[in-house]
Amino acid sequence: MVWSLQSAPRLTDQQFDQWSKLLEERAGIYLGDHQRVFLQTQVSMRMRELGHEDYGQYYRRVLDGVSGMVEWSVLIDRLVVKETSFFRHQPSINAVCNYLQQRINNRSLSGSFDVWSVGCASGEEPYSLAMVINDCFEYARVEPYYGITATDISSAALSLARRGVYGARKLENIGSNFRQRYFTETDQGKFQINARLKDRVCFNKANVLNIKEMPSVQLDVIFCQNLLVYFRRWLRHEIMNAFAKRLKPGGVLIVGLGEAADWTHPRMQRLAVDDVQAYIRK
Repeated sequence: MVWSLQSAPRLTDQQFDQWSKLLEERAGIYLGDHQRVFLQTQVSMRMRELGHEDYGQYYRRVLDGVSGMVEWSVLIDRLVVKETSFFRHQPSINAVCNYLQQRINNRSLSGSFDVWSVGCASGEEPYSLAMVINDCFEYARVEPYYGITATDISSAALSLARRGVYGARKLENIGSNFRQRYFTETDQGKFQINARLKDRVCFNKANVLNIKEMPSVQLDVIFCQNLLVYFRRWLRHEIMNAFAKRLKPGGVLIVGLGEAADWTHPRMQRLAVDDVQAYIRK
């Protein structure tokens, strides 16, 4: 029977442990046994494209030097979750807006307002942040002075983010005011993020596991939604500790609601904001 017509070969317990261990070591992502079918489907689809019939054979290919790292980059794009949307969690976006408004009103902004969007996927999150941040400056009649660094592990997702072109369905959660001011419709019926926002967002490939190797830039806001849930509890805490070190005094960390509810840090204080898990650096 032709390979393309066969069902995906079943991952044995040993093979599942082998692949899930590799994914955790290289990307920090922990897969439970309930995600076996997902892993089996994604890996076997890539094997099918390359003509491999055995998980072990493909595993050895992934580990084979430079070519293996290139292949790993292709595979990780299949394995990491890239589903996102504009204004995906409105309360968290609102928290950033309210925080900036307070800073502007109190005249406590000194220099650029610097934001890091962690796990930005195809760009909807950092562009959502850019829209509300830009509005805050414009409504206050203050010259916009801000920058957003957006990082992700997926090269394919970052390529989409840098283009900043989205289908009409992607804009369903965006109000007409934002659509009119921050998007331009293309000849193909898609929508392009305007240059004044694109110029404010810098997309870079980065693995949050290597955060200690990243430049220690001090930030006003670190925004990390729906990412920590894929890591083990102790690793979530380590990553959040590293985030805390990269915040300016008075800076804010916002993570997905309930992703690390038991985390505490001597320099961080939990903010009392409804439906948002946020901390401020003392």
